[in-house]
Amino acid sequence: MSEQHEGGCLCGAVRYTFTGDPLLVGLCHCRNCQKQSGAPFSVVCAVPDAAFSQTGTTRVFDDNGNSGAIVHRHFCAQCGSPIVSIADAMPGLTLIKAGTLDAPEAWTPAFEVYCDRAMPWLPELAGVRHPLAGGG
Repeated sequence: MSEQHEGGCLCGAVRYTFTGDPLLVGLCHCRNCQKQSGAPFSVVCAVPDAAFSQTGTTRVFDDNGNSGAIVHRHFCAQCGSPIVSIADAMPGLTLIKAGTLDAPEAWTPAFEVYCDRAMPWLPELAGVRHPLAGGG
C-alpha cells in the first residue's frame, strides 16, 4: 500500500490527501506563481489526479498560462491559501502547492522553470536550474 500524505490551508477549512510520492517536484518562477504565492517562486508537487482527494471548498481563479492553456488556481475561500493548480496543458496531474503540505520537507525540488524570471538575488539550487517552459 502506498504511503498517504496530507496537507491543508492556513485556517484548516481545506484539507487534502494523496497517495504515493509526487511524480515531480519543482520550483516555478513564472510571474503568475510569484503573484499567487506572494513569494519569489512557487514549489509544486505533481501527483496523478486519481491519487489526490480534497475536503473543504476552494474557489478557483482561471489564469492564462504561458502555453495559452488555462491554469485553474484553487485557493481556500476563507483564508486565501493557494492549494493546487490544475493546468489544462498537463492533463491528469494535480499540482499541489508544497507549502501547504503537513511535511513540506519530504521532497527536494528536482528542477526549476521560468528561470529567466527568477529574482536575481536568489541563488540557484545545486544542479536543478533549467530554462524549461511550463509551470503551475
